[in-house]
Formats: sequence, C-alpha cells, structure tokens
Amino acid sequence: MSNYRRDRSAGGSWFFTVNLADRRQRLLLDHVDALREAFRYTLRRHPFRIEAIVIMPDHLHAVWTLPAADADYPLRWRLIKTMFTRSLPPEERVSASRRDKGERYVWQRRYWEHRLRDEQDFARHIDYIHNNPLKHGYVSKLADWPWSSFHRYVRHGLLPEDWAGGDDEGDGFGERRASIAGD
Repeated sequence: MSNYRRDRSAGGSWFFTVNLADRRQRLLLDHVDALREAFRYTLRRHPFRIEAIVIMPDHLHAVWTLPAADADYPLRWRLIKTMFTRSLPPEERVSASRRDKGERYVWQRRYWEHRLRDEQDFARHIDYIHNNPLKHGYVSKLADWPWSSFHRYVRHGLLPEDWAGGDDEGDGFGERRASIAGD
C-alpha cells in the first residue's frame, strides 16, 4: 500500500474534498440526514469547527479548524464515512479486494486535503465551497442550494444573499476539472 504524506501539524484549518466511489450516485443528498448524523456523532467524540461545507450529490467540500493540539482529521473522516455507510442498506456491488478488507463500495478510499496557509487561502477555499453548486450547474442562484453553509454566512451578515463568488473562484484545487476527470 502506498504511504501518502499528510501534513500532521496540530491545529490549523484544512480544506477537504471527499467523493463517493461511484460518482454517478446521489447518496449524499438522498441520505443527507444520515450524513448530518454522522457529522454530529463525530463532532461529539472528536470536536472540530466546520467553517464551511457544501454537500453535492456525489461529493462534499469542507473547511475544518481543528483544536490547537490535534491533527487527527483522518480519524474524523473515518468515523464520518463509517457512520454514514453503516446507515445505508448494503445494495452496492463490492469488489473482492474491498470485501476481503470488510469495506463497502460507498466512498473513494482517499480524499483531498490541503492545510490552509493564511487568511487569503482560507477565504479562497470558503468561496470555492460556496460557489460549488453554481459551478456544477445545479442552481443559478446560490441561495437556491439548501445543502451549504452559504446560508449561515448570509444569516450572520458575512455574505449577501445574491453573492455569486465569481466565475473563476477556486480553479485548480479541490477537484479535477471536468476536462481532466472526464466527467
């Protein structure tokens, strides 16, 4: 198995992209209450702050801030993915390698993470998250996408309800462009 290098610096803020194994599925929206419960379960056991999040049909983006002496975001993602997966009926096909490891075919094994370097990096990633439903063509106004922390930012007066984020916000990080990914 490959040994991926991950930044294990304690505390700080992180940007994540987490994908379903089958990107044609809509499991995250079809079972959004189970996903929320998986987050609540994990937050109770291993607190962190969700600075921003957007839930798409087949992936999600989030920015988290971890406690000052804590760098264990892999544990948190493992718990979220496990709790969500356990809530689903076992209907998907499972390869022999996954079956041998006791895994199901719900999530991609890996995820994208990026430690946010400064306030500008933080702000760019928050904008990317909030702009994602518009970028993917799911809505023409961000206020129409209910599965986003965008609404919290509007309630707190941090963004106007008609904020759009710009056409090129966040290009080049978090997920591959359609021309590269083939979707």
